[in-house]
Amino acid sequence: MEQQSIKAAFDSVKVIEDLNLLEVLDVEQETFKKANKDHLDIMMGKDWFSESLTQEQTDKINSVR
Repeated sequence: MEQQSIKAAFDSVKVIEDLNLLEVLDVEQETFKKANKDHLDIMMGKDWFSESLTQEQTDKINSVR
């Protein structure tokens, strides 16, 4: 479950990074970006999740939150 959750978190990181490349976001893209950031915030609030990450993974997630 941990690896699946980490993969899902990094799917969110990728979405956020991709949307950050766009100069202008429409309402749907803004909503999607916020949902992915919220997902990362929720997951990072779970001890079992945040404690299973490497420092590099933690830094990467925090860079897009």
